[in-house]
Amino acid sequence: MLRTAFSRLEAHALTLGTAATALVLVVVFYYPVATVFVDAVVVDGQVTIAPLVSVLTSRFYLVDIFGFTAYQALLSTIASVLLGLPGAWLLARFEFPGRETLRSLTILPFVMPSIMVAIGFVATFGRNGTLNAVLGALGLPTVDLLFTIEAIVIAHAFYNAPLVARVTTAAWESVDASAVETARSLGASPVRAFRDVVLPQLLPAIAIGATLTFVFTFASFPIVLALGGFQLATVEVFIYSRIQNLAYAEAAALAVVETTISLGLTYLYLRYEGRQRASGQGARPQPRRSLWPESTSVRSLGTRIGIVAYALVVLAVFVGPIASMVLTSLTGPQGGLTLDHYLFLLERQQTGASYQVRPLPAIENSLLFGVGTLLVALPMGVVMAVLTTRQFRGRAIVDALSMAPLAVSGIVVGLGLLRGLVFGIEVFGTRVQVTGALAVVAAHAVGAYPFVTRNVAPLLGNLDPRLVESARSLGASRVRALVDIELPLVAAGVVAGAAFAFAISIGEFDSTVVLAEGSASYTMPVAVERYLGRRLGPATAMGCVLLAVTSLSFVIIERFGGRYGGRGGF
Repeated sequence: MLRTAFSRLEAHALTLGTAATALVLVVVFYYPVATVFVDAVVVDGQVTIAPLVSVLTSRFYLVDIFGFTAYQALLSTIASVLLGLPGAWLLARFEFPGRETLRSLTILPFVMPSIMVAIGFVATFGRNGTLNAVLGALGLPTVDLLFTIEAIVIAHAFYNAPLVARVTTAAWESVDASAVETARSLGASPVRAFRDVVLPQLLPAIAIGATLTFVFTFASFPIVLALGGFQLATVEVFIYSRIQNLAYAEAAALAVVETTISLGLTYLYLRYEGRQRASGQGARPQPRRSLWPESTSVRSLGTRIGIVAYALVVLAVFVGPIASMVLTSLTGPQGGLTLDHYLFLLERQQTGASYQVRPLPAIENSLLFGVGTLLVALPMGVVMAVLTTRQFRGRAIVDALSMAPLAVSGIVVGLGLLRGLVFGIEVFGTRVQVTGALAVVAAHAVGAYPFVTRNVAPLLGNLDPRLVESARSLGASRVRALVDIELPLVAAGVVAGAAFAFAISIGEFDSTVVLAEGSASYTMPVAVERYLGRRLGPATAMGCVLLAVTSLSFVIIERFGGRYGGRGGF
């Protein structure tokens, strides 16, 4: 009897897993987002479109908030493309020691907490930052780039130029060498062959990278909050300020408009992505050249000088902020190396009041929330990966719905959870509330599981279907074939997806800062932001602790499957 019941449960395990995943999505994502939409049209129990009308007809909202948000996103996109394309050219066309490691590093910004990056840029561009120290040592006038759009754009380029490079490198490597050779044999110069043959094949990938960059920078929150403040507020920062002021209807109206724009941009991205994937790989990729050839010509020398100049820019933009954060955490107010900022964290831990942010609870919460996110996001991501690699009616809709969390900002999800499950809802006469750690884990899991899916699904899709068919013909259930045959073969993708989920949870700031307000559920990124409002030294010390944890996640991702992961599945 028990064996029969177990067999039936095993036979329907995948269906039950799908139902459970759908239920979790409805409860912790679709319902909260729907709550935000309802808040935008229901005020004090009355249906009204006044909040939306006030947003859509206000010059302040349309020009100063949404207009500035789009403007900084456009500048950030241009900067990211200009900084990312030379990197793609270098990775696709040259062979040199450490090339694969450098390519793996393009995934690093995907797992680096944005608030930590913001702290690094504060340490670099602040009045007493590394940049001014270098300028002063050279006898040059100092600058103060904090709370300027330039700092925001450079920080966004730090985050998104690797995305552009990663996408474009893959497209460049798929260019068929035969087509280029044919153009050259017909008399085309190298520049003409690139313009007429290579560039048209790169444009879709560049468009994908640019579209994704615009989406991400349009919804950027911690970087703008730290480097621009409320005087350079984007829509995300302004929504956060409305939440702090308990103006929920206004915050919801802004969130609805922003989410609508983000969904539209994500739809454009998905169309471009589909076209690029359909194009397939070239029959014969172009051979890579040695970075340091034996013969030296004027053109070759110019190319190498350009590469060195680009390397210096990369060091300044990508290495500089992280190095500045580490250096500032070890530098005293009067200069010289010191551990005072780390000792401050220890002192705060021992003597801090209950209402103050202490480092140990922040670290414990981050690790616990990361484990909790893994327990929820990993099975959800694997189930969705299985579904999206099977052929059935409505598969495209399921795929789009499952990836929807990528298009909705953490601030919107956090606001929805706050207004819905955290404040409580009536279910059959019983008030249900999800608060504290559960609410934070729910928000993290929603944002993390698509990365598990994007790591596992490509590997599942490439497996020989005859393996499953053979197992099924021998009497194995669908779930047994999945557990015994498929998952062991895609274990690298599962481990990489798990590392992504953990890293995203560790570094998540947007929804956490909303849900942790006034509670003890603050995490390391929230602690960094709260320390930043008072003293830069302890903030950088806390940022270094966060860097150590996320670096371990990166090592796991790079070791087990970094080539499959990334934002949007790159």
